[in-house]
Amino acid sequence: MAGRAVRRKTASSFLQLLCLVCLLALAPACAQAQSRPSAPASVASSVTPSVGASTAVSVSLLTIDGPIGPAYADYVERGIARAARQRRSLVVLQLDTPGGLDTAMRSTIRAILAAPLPVACFVAPSGARAASAGTYILYACHIAAMAPGTNLGAATPVQVGPGGPDPPAAGKDKAPSAMEAKAVNDAAAYIRGLAQLRGRNADWAEKSVRQSLSLSAGDALAAGVIDLVARDVAQLLALADGRVVRVPNADWTVQVAGAGVLDAAPDWRTRFLAVIANPSVALILLTVGMYGLLFEFMSPGAVLPGVVGAICLLLGLYGMQLLPINYSGLALILFGLACMVAEAFLPSFGVIGLGGVLAFVIGALLLMDSDAPGFGMPLGFVASVGITAALLVGATAQVALRTRRRPAPGVTAGLEGEIAEMLGDAVREGWANVGGETWRVVTDTPLHERQRVRVVGRSGRVLRVVPFDASNSARAPPAGKM
Repeated sequence: MAGRAVRRKTASSFLQLLCLVCLLALAPACAQAQSRPSAPASVASSVTPSVGASTAVSVSLLTIDGPIGPAYADYVERGIARAARQRRSLVVLQLDTPGGLDTAMRSTIRAILAAPLPVACFVAPSGARAASAGTYILYACHIAAMAPGTNLGAATPVQVGPGGPDPPAAGKDKAPSAMEAKAVNDAAAYIRGLAQLRGRNADWAEKSVRQSLSLSAGDALAAGVIDLVARDVAQLLALADGRVVRVPNADWTVQVAGAGVLDAAPDWRTRFLAVIANPSVALILLTVGMYGLLFEFMSPGAVLPGVVGAICLLLGLYGMQLLPINYSGLALILFGLACMVAEAFLPSFGVIGLGGVLAFVIGALLLMDSDAPGFGMPLGFVASVGITAALLVGATAQVALRTRRRPAPGVTAGLEGEIAEMLGDAVREGWANVGGETWRVVTDTPLHERQRVRVVGRSGRVLRVVPFDASNSARAPPAGKM
């Protein structure tokens, strides 16, 4: 009873402190939101840039230097939207990628095709490549350029993970399966449509899908696959100045002579998410997540495999773009809050709570978006809530450990000297009520029902008792002595 009371008291205190922390953390954000003046309608309507006009000649430089995943797709979408709000004249997408996920590639291409300003893809620096998914992105951009010593191509779609096509036997050509033929035909039609949209070599684009062909920068320029070959961004801007490209519903004359280049490199959040979204890392996270949940189901109560498995599974689903970033972040936050609350009721000694703190922080990082004023989750808020929650979980685990070390009522040391009541007559053996529990007792003195006795020892499940009056007289001091 005492242990349950301590746990109830601990749980109540934990929930009260958690609510207090959330209120204190939300108070500054609410005050800031109330004090922030709303933008006038005229300012809001002037965000969209006018076609071919720019108040300041400047260029945004976005950089992709890894596999195309949901993190880089979100980075490109936000970068183009930011450049449009800031009325840039051009977006330069510097690309160096071995490929990536099909869904992330298509999200990136949709953002480029819907961009209200031109996007120039620049495969650089020398030694870089725009392989596989990078080739599609290059074809989608309004201006395609490459640095000397770079290459593109090998755009055949392949399956991620096990289950891909088996190697053909020696001397035999294995016919592609129906699924492989569907994927190749769909990719070929997609890149051919992009090539026709931008007026580039559509035949070679289709061959790069069906035959995995690749080209160097010089050969690509000669074949009409790209528009320019430039050493660096400055030369790219000089060669692109004056070109007329097609943006949605209008023609745009690129005027970037003497434009300043504003580097919008990926921030730490994008790079962190890019690591998770790497197809190899995402596949490992999915595997760890499935095995963690499997071990938890096989050994209920282990706790750690289940918590780690759930977090890895949600991150792996985001990395493979099976869950949108908003859903993944929200699921991690809700899972983290559930774990922190469960820590107050389950004897995990901090394992569930710390796992919940980790899930909450990662989920908050997924939802944090500094480019959406008023809707982002500040990093300071995430850090303060995470640290405070970790301290509360540690305090709860410490109280649970102290409670565990206390001796439970009814153990042997607590029985000796207890007063009991006989449940029936007994000559040598009988039954007695000891502290609300029924025990078998032995005695050297005949006892009768309802007689009070004192416990003087124990042998296994049997207690040795003596009459209460006799034990009192035995302990009374001799007459005449103090």
